[in-house]
Amino acid sequence: MAKRSDRLRIHWPENITEAGEIQETLRKKVKITLLKKTPKYIAAVDAAFFENKVIGVACLYKYPEFTHIEDVSVTAKSKFPYNPGYLAFREGPAIIEAIKKLKQKPDLILFDGQGIAHPKSLGIASHVGVLLNIPTIGCAKSRLIGEYMELGMKKGQWSTLKYKGKIVGAVLRTRDNVKPVFVSPGHKIDLKNSIKIVLKCTGKYRIPAPIRRADFISKKIKRELVNPAEELEVNVCSSACQMQGSDNFLIFRSIIE
Repeated sequence: MAKRSDRLRIHWPENITEAGEIQETLRKKVKITLLKKTPKYIAAVDAAFFENKVIGVACLYKYPEFTHIEDVSVTAKSKFPYNPGYLAFREGPAIIEAIKKLKQKPDLILFDGQGIAHPKSLGIASHVGVLLNIPTIGCAKSRLIGEYMELGMKKGQWSTLKYKGKIVGAVLRTRDNVKPVFVSPGHKIDLKNSIKIVLKCTGKYRIPAPIRRADFISKKIKRELVNPAEELEVNVCSSACQMQGSDNFLIFRSIIE
């Protein structure tokens, strides 16, 4: 007998009633379990919006040596309206298509968003993780739900995030004396390993480097759509600065970023 695929049929609704029903179905399929093996390839994803378009970006890295491999993007029509708690239905189609375009399938995916730290226990990391049957982690800049005790100011210190008496994530300090991020397991991973991987992917900035890269690329593509002439001017100036010397180029990059 042929082995049955664990990947679910992907259907994207265009109204919130059907979306709610799909969330309830997928919520029951989320698995918060020990990570079975150390990932060899990690992807980070993010999205940006322009008019009725959504730009999905996926950036792939070798792990744990943290070698950058590939960036891909997809620009698609946005069919689902903005509704708090339903982010996956708006960003998900473009993000999944970007993930599918990667030459190497990732063993784990990082999201700029929530995992199970969500009113319906199904943030975008959990939603996409279930659909693709891949371990996922949510690493959000802000809290969506839950309460937590204040944590220390040193990198690596964290406090549990609780919602209705259940631990749904962690409030994690990724840099000394800088605002924390909100980490929650998405699918097929536990909280301890989620924290470990987020810290491993974080360098001198608050946000993990792969997510920062995906965010930067999605915004760059958006700028190109908004004002192609202005983006061309930036690219020309960038090339000129590089020719003038690395120090000038670094100063220029710090200004535009």
